[in-house]
Amino acid sequence: MDDFKSIITYTTQEYGSIKVKLSKVLDGKGITRNRLHTLTGIKYEVIDRYYKADNIEMADLNFLAKVCFVLDCKIEDLLEYQKPE
Repeated sequence: MDDFKSIITYTTQEYGSIKVKLSKVLDGKGITRNRLHTLTGIKYEVIDRYYKADNIEMADLNFLAKVCFVLDCKIEDLLEYQKPE
C-alpha cells in the first residue's frame, strides 16, 4: 500500500492551508499595490485581494507568474504551505 493520505474525509484543520505572502514581498521591496498594478496590468482589486489574503480559494497561476516575473521572486516567496496544528 502507498504512503499517501486521502483528503476526502478531512477538514481544512486536518490538512493545512496555503498562506499568501504578497503583502510581505511588496512591503519588503517598497512597492505599492498601485505600482504593481501599473507594472503587471492586473486589476487593482485582484492585487488588493491577494495583498490582504482575503477570500482566496483558488490561486490564479497567471497572476502568480506575472507577479514573480515583475518582482523577480520565486513562488515560495508568495505562497507558503502551513501544516495543520
